[in-house]
Amino acid sequence: MVKVRNLEVLERHLGYVFTNKALLLQALTHKSAHHLNNERLEFLGDAILNFVVADLLFSQFTQATEGELTRARASLVNQDSLHEIALTLSLSDYLNLGLGEQKSGGHRRGSILADTLEAIICAIYQDSDFTIVRAFIERLFITKIAELNLEEQEKDPKTQLQEWLQGQRKALPKYHIVSMIGEPHAQTFIVRCEVEGIMQVVEGIGSSRRIAEQIAAKKMLEIITHDA
Repeated sequence: MVKVRNLEVLERHLGYVFTNKALLLQALTHKSAHHLNNERLEFLGDAILNFVVADLLFSQFTQATEGELTRARASLVNQDSLHEIALTLSLSDYLNLGLGEQKSGGHRRGSILADTLEAIICAIYQDSDFTIVRAFIERLFITKIAELNLEEQEKDPKTQLQEWLQGQRKALPKYHIVSMIGEPHAQTFIVRCEVEGIMQVVEGIGSSRRIAEQIAAKKMLEIITHDA
């Protein structure tokens, strides 16, 4: 369990001091550690984060299309981006994990750290108000947003595949996890991609389900566009 006195250091990293320390403790608590965990906070934090980032992009890029804004937001709030921010805040040093997660290296897992960041966003909102949590999110993302070049943003393979199929009035692709190999903190995912009417089935291999799906989508896209 995180000691309360250690939270002062984390609060300095966050740039926010909690009135209700219990909210911060809950935000740091994984479901493997206690029934009073951060899952509910993560649920609302995800929604708050998506709205604020969308609002920031809408204000910053006044000439951007809906598609460009959607892709920009996805690039900012995906697991890899949130994991990176969580590491800069040293969240891995403050996680409250169950014994099994501790042994398997849960404090390094991108999904856990990303979820924890979203839970903290909700905790700040619950402890203060929307104006304060919006300012907190803006501080986290201001550099990333400033570095965005929407014209150079390429659609990811899953998006390209989906749009191509929609343009051909075909059913959307289906993705299935074939297997997960390795320890929980260092798993390799094998994902299968199937498209109705296409005999060939392709698989992607990656360090996360998302990466494996993108690789599989790229392979499928190459097949169907080559045959078109």
